[in-house]
Amino acid sequence: MKIIPMKIIDANILTARYHRHHKPPKFAMWAIGLEDKSEYVGCAIVGKCVARELDNKFYCEILRLTTNGIKNGCSMLYGACIRIAREMGYYRVYTYILETEPGTSLLASGFKFDGMTQGGSWNSEKRPRIDKAPICKKQRWVKIL
Repeated sequence: MKIIPMKIIDANILTARYHRHHKPPKFAMWAIGLEDKSEYVGCAIVGKCVARELDNKFYCEILRLTTNGIKNGCSMLYGACIRIAREMGYYRVYTYILETEPGTSLLASGFKFDGMTQGGSWNSEKRPRIDKAPICKKQRWVKIL
């Protein structure tokens, strides 16, 4: 397996195919792929932090990370995102997982648990929306670079 550069549009196609509970993000800054025997087996999509209190030019967020289930694929992608973010001058990398997920690959990649979000709907009276993602509580993880 090896990490490769990937266009965001190609990472979005892979995310639509493999991600269990999210659609591809609408906006992103960069993406990387994971290749095995000349076949795409995973990807990571990185963008600015979605949470307003974390939105600054020195923090980034792994918006989506997905694989076809290949062993150690998630850990390889997390590690590569950390290395790339460090080289690009970021101070922190954030990511979120569902409260029911174990976070094994995050721990293996050096991320630290940073707390739980309240979850909830993005829908409001002033700005009606249809929820397309899970609205449960989520775990926030951070890697300080």
